[in-house]
Amino acid sequence: MEAVGIENPKLLSPLNLAFVGDAVYELMVRRRLVEGGSRPVSELHAEAVRYVRAGAQSMCYETLCAVLNEEETAILKRGRNANSVRPPKSSTAIDYRRATAVEALLGYLFLCGEHERLQQLVGLMMETIRRQAEKMEVCEGED
Repeated sequence: MEAVGIENPKLLSPLNLAFVGDAVYELMVRRRLVEGGSRPVSELHAEAVRYVRAGAQSMCYETLCAVLNEEETAILKRGRNANSVRPPKSSTAIDYRRATAVEALLGYLFLCGEHERLQQLVGLMMETIRRQAEKMEVCEGED
């Protein structure tokens, strides 16, 4: 992915950054899933949704906070504090705000051309979500 001709992404509103970050994250998740081998599209879609829904992104918020530098943390906080629309019915307000924060950070990194860092953080997010899903499966199996 090429960097876009935006001179200073820091000047964009956090919701504009999140708008870009949402698309970038979805594409990166889909690419990683397809790289895992050919599968039915319905299966790929169901797995992609597990990674890109607001609740999953929100779950990654704390994990990301632990590894971000000062500049990235500032972008994350701007995204979290942005005045956005009401969350969808499938999400809580907290999850939606945290997901917006994560998407703003990913959009910022993409627009800055920080693709290696973007890959690193998306990999961390996907691993966090995968581990949580495995924990849930273990807990459900104990019932």
